[in-house]
Amino acid sequence: MDLGIRGKKALVCASSKGLGLGCAEALAEAGVDLIMNARGAEALEASAERLHREYGVSVTCISADIATPEGQARVIEAAQGVDILVNNAGGPPPGMWQDWEREDFIKALDANMLAPIALIKALVPGMMERGWGRVVNITSQSVRAPIGVLGLSNSARTGLTGYVAGTSRQVADKGVTINNLLPGIHATDRADALDGGVVKAKGISLDEARAERAATIPAKRYGTREEFGAACAFLCSQHSGFIVGQNLLIDGGATNLTM
Repeated sequence: MDLGIRGKKALVCASSKGLGLGCAEALAEAGVDLIMNARGAEALEASAERLHREYGVSVTCISADIATPEGQARVIEAAQGVDILVNNAGGPPPGMWQDWEREDFIKALDANMLAPIALIKALVPGMMERGWGRVVNITSQSVRAPIGVLGLSNSARTGLTGYVAGTSRQVADKGVTINNLLPGIHATDRADALDGGVVKAKGISLDEARAERAATIPAKRYGTREEFGAACAFLCSQHSGFIVGQNLLIDGGATNLTM
């Protein structure tokens, strides 16, 4: 399918690896020029060079922590005029409800709620003026069904979801859509970290921890960054203009919901 976005320009946050990289890859394949952001310059530049080489699109790297005001300012300055915004940031650490103090919640909110909102506020007005834009926020399956050990993520990402629910309806008549992608377990560094916690807690091997988790997913496997990226690219496409304020689960059926 031709996504109809060749020549558009996208900012993809946290895109040096994992799900963010999957989104950047799919957009590059569709002919979208990229601004890629991540904290680690080396991995970011390597990924950017590969995408430029493979797909011939323009790729600009901004190495910065998107959770900080300084990082946001650098990224926003470079991203003026983008047509597509993909918000993404690493999730806060797991734990139990007794473990977290106010500072832990502030860090989670800064990274997973307030940073995406800041980018939306900075970049969506330009999209509205031009009459077209796409925003995709990578959140988590935990906004539909909370995960006990991910209380920080549950809280911050659900807050962003509430913000998007209202904001998306206010900008849709200007040709701008805002939607959320809700990943379950994918084969990324984040999954490795979570599985490592199971290894320590249960005294089992990493392979055993992965097999145990995969058994809880109806698809009986972890997702891939490529299939996640393809879903992101569709929501960024010309074909998604009537999809507004939605939360698309990409979790292999793991979240047991009727609606």
